[in-house]
Amino acid sequence: MSAQFRWLARVAAALAICLSCAFFAPAQNEAARKYTWKPLPFAILRFNDEAPNSWNIYHCERKGLLLVRLWKRYLFIDVEEEEVYDLDPQKLTIQGETVSWSFADLPDNPIHTPDWTDRNIGRMQRLRFRLGKDGHFLELQLPFDINGRPIY
Repeated sequence: MSAQFRWLARVAAALAICLSCAFFAPAQNEAARKYTWKPLPFAILRFNDEAPNSWNIYHCERKGLLLVRLWKRYLFIDVEEEEVYDLDPQKLTIQGETVSWSFADLPDNPIHTPDWTDRNIGRMQRLRFRLGKDGHFLELQLPFDINGRPIY
């Protein structure tokens, strides 16, 4: 193997390492960034077919992700992946009507959510799922915008 070829191979390897570091760095920064979650207007939440006394549904700039406050419990919902995570309330920052939270604080394992249904019911999208194998049902009715697309 010639010296020129070895030098070229080393330069290519160094370039590949630099590019891979640049590729993964934004993903790490993205996870550590705190997002501001705003209340979702006109949303409806039902817990075992009844309205709970204390609740709210929040959305952020990333589509398909919701944050639900149910009494003192916070749930992160990824609609596309059909996953629900139980969040540690200590890792959330509440500022008036908004909540700040980072994806870096996402638990490793989601809650088991059998019986997941996602249905368009006219001007709303209805998500319904069970929390755990024999747990309670949670239903979210989320409004569409004027063009019929989800606003969250």
